[in-house]
Amino acid sequence: MLFEVTPHVHLFDSFTRCFKSNPPEPWNWNIYLFPMWCLGVVIRYGILFPIRVLVLTIGWIIFLSSYFSVHFLLKGQEKLRKNLERGLVELICSFFVASWTGVVKYHGPRPSIRPKQVFVANHTSMIDFIILEQMTAFAVIMQKHPGWVGLLQSTILESLGCIWFNRTEAKDREIVARKLREHVEGADNNPLLIFPEGTCVNNHYSVMFKKGAFELGSTVCPIAIKYNKIFVDAFWNSRKQSFTKHLLQLMTSWAVVCDVWYLEPQNLKPGETPIEFAERVRNIISTRAGLKMVPWDGYLKYSRPSPKHREQKQKSFAESVLRRLEEN
Repeated sequence: MLFEVTPHVHLFDSFTRCFKSNPPEPWNWNIYLFPMWCLGVVIRYGILFPIRVLVLTIGWIIFLSSYFSVHFLLKGQEKLRKNLERGLVELICSFFVASWTGVVKYHGPRPSIRPKQVFVANHTSMIDFIILEQMTAFAVIMQKHPGWVGLLQSTILESLGCIWFNRTEAKDREIVARKLREHVEGADNNPLLIFPEGTCVNNHYSVMFKKGAFELGSTVCPIAIKYNKIFVDAFWNSRKQSFTKHLLQLMTSWAVVCDVWYLEPQNLKPGETPIEFAERVRNIISTRAGLKMVPWDGYLKYSRPSPKHREQKQKSFAESVLRRLEEN
């Protein structure tokens, strides 16, 4: 009878599993494999890492010198300037992927620029944006970040028509919703990319999609991203790790390996609500990427109860069930 209590007691545990890294079983602690592991460390940190830093440095030099020249010298030729800036952003993203020795396989037709469409994808790390951006210069909706990432957002990525929000500002929701509608109506705007989970999930699960992207009256184009963990876990736990540290982890790994699928566009069906539409698209993405769907709102990651409070709730629930069993 106690077995029936377990699923309820561990509801919060099933939530936290969506946002935890799952380290592989250690394989190097024996006399045969340990020397090979040490050799691998020397190669990754002593040879590959310096080469990757050099590649990324060259990429930034090329990008910044070209971008600011284009941005300031072609102010009167908006269409040409936007096309060149778009190509340069794709270029720097390609340098980033090269700095991880990225092996990315793209499946399906490349996205095109047209009005009344929005692209949605599952979200594992901010590198999702970089991997997608090297193929197509998307305008993305993203949380406003501090530091050097925030500087890039407010300068370079602004040229793509990206939309920023602050999760702590309630009034931002109305502003963002208005900007989304305006963007999808523009025939010359870059394709709009949204990560409707609203937070990074560890690429084993998918949490509930926010309905904002699904109530714009636009065609929704799903994108499924699946990382192969054999060389590195690409999940970014932003609560424990800065994005700079996350990039260093990727640059000192063997490679970042992933598949990207551009799936069949979807439209709202007659009688279907935006929430049902969101769940249908989530199911399509999760099936293609091999993700387990869970009924959690990703924003709970930022406001979930403390471990002590959670343990008290679990204990009180277990005691109440045991009392009922004893009474019966």
